[in-house]
Amino acid sequence: MTFMKGVHPIRRTLQHLNNKRLVLKPFIQIFQVQYKNGVPSHRGAADFAHWHLSQLQYKNPDVQVITYRGLTPTPFIRVFFSSGRELLMDVDRQTKDDIYNRVVTTLCKTEKELEEAQKKSEVAENPAHFGYGCKRHCICEIPGQIPCPAVIPLPYHMRGRYRFGFAEVDESKFL
Repeated sequence: MTFMKGVHPIRRTLQHLNNKRLVLKPFIQIFQVQYKNGVPSHRGAADFAHWHLSQLQYKNPDVQVITYRGLTPTPFIRVFFSSGRELLMDVDRQTKDDIYNRVVTTLCKTEKELEEAQKKSEVAENPAHFGYGCKRHCICEIPGQIPCPAVIPLPYHMRGRYRFGFAEVDESKFL
């Protein structure tokens, strides 16, 4: 397999891309990382870009991710918001794990928000679900099902009070 060649083929697998919780908040538009290769104080930013930027791009397809190498004397992360404001994070002499934890705590959704979004997407995505908050309000909207009793009355043999003998049935209506 040609796509598995290279120094670190694990970065190209779906298991690696889904591993971390780098889902940015919805108001973030641009995520920019600047560092130099080969400088010891920039090592954490370079490792963060190497290991986590692919995950960030995969989990946030609407966010533009920019990487500048070799243009700055100090490494930093700049984030642009939809309101026009920006956030500048100095990551000089920090490890990739420190940078990751800082990005997760300041820019990413919390575990509670991720769980709520997961539950909401599960309910909305399944076409078999119906009811409030789903694609179909009632099961009668699915082709092949019995129409709503509010719209078209059910036949007498499907109504419980007639079926179990609680009401009188005019048998001439069945003929």
